[in-house]
Amino acid sequence: MTTAAVPTRRERQRTATLNEIKQTARRLLTDHGPGAISLRAIAREVGMSAAALYRYFPSLEALVADVCTDVYGELRDAVDAAGAATEGPGPQLVAMAHGFRHWSIANPQEFALLFGTPVPGVAEMEGECEPPDHPGARLGSVFLGPFAQLWTELARPPDPHDDELREHLAPAFAAHGDEVLPPCAMLTFLGAWTRLYGLVALEVFGHLRWAITDVDPLFEAEVAAFVRQLAVG
Repeated sequence: MTTAAVPTRRERQRTATLNEIKQTARRLLTDHGPGAISLRAIAREVGMSAAALYRYFPSLEALVADVCTDVYGELRDAVDAAGAATEGPGPQLVAMAHGFRHWSIANPQEFALLFGTPVPGVAEMEGECEPPDHPGARLGSVFLGPFAQLWTELARPPDPHDDELREHLAPAFAAHGDEVLPPCAMLTFLGAWTRLYGLVALEVFGHLRWAITDVDPLFEAEVAAFVRQLAVG
C-alpha cells in the first residue's frame, strides 16, 4: 500500500497563496465586474507586488482562465444538480434549463465573465474550445447526455444533409465526439443552446426591462415551445 506524500510547509503556503489570489480575483469580479480583474488590484488586496504575482501565475490571462475554470465548474454542478432532481431526459432538460437560468441570475458578474464580451484570458479560452476537457465543453456535455437520450427515444430518421452538416459542425463534434449525436441532432442541440443562452443573456444584462416586468412567463413559454418543436420534429 502506498502512502500519499504529505505536502511540505512551503507547498502548503504556496497553495494557500494561490487560493487567496483566486479568491481576490473572484471578489473583484463579483463586486465590480470582469474588467476589474487586474494584477495591480489583486496585488494591492493581497499585500504583495504585482511582480510577485508572476511567481504564481505567468500572466493575467492565465489567472483569469483559472478563475473561469472554477466558475464553469460551479455552473456545471448547478445544472447537473437541477437535472438530477428529476427523472427522464425531457424533464431533466427542462430542469437543467431552469438551473442554468437560476444560477445566471444569481451570479450576473460570473455569467458576464463566461458569456459576455471576452476579457483577456476568456478570449484565449474561447479560441481553444474544441478539446473535450475544456470547461465549456464539459458544461455542454451535461446538457448533451439527456438530449442524446431523448433524441434516441424519438427515433428520428437520418437527415439527407447529414454529411454536409457534419463538416460544418466539425468543432462541436471535436468537443463532444463523432458518435454522440447525428449531425441533424447536433444542429438541433445547438439551436436549443442559442435559444436558452440568448433569453438568459437578455435577462441577465437587463435588455428585457423595456418590455416585461417578470421574465418567468416568457421563459416558461420558450421552454415549452422548444419541447413541442422537438416532439413534432
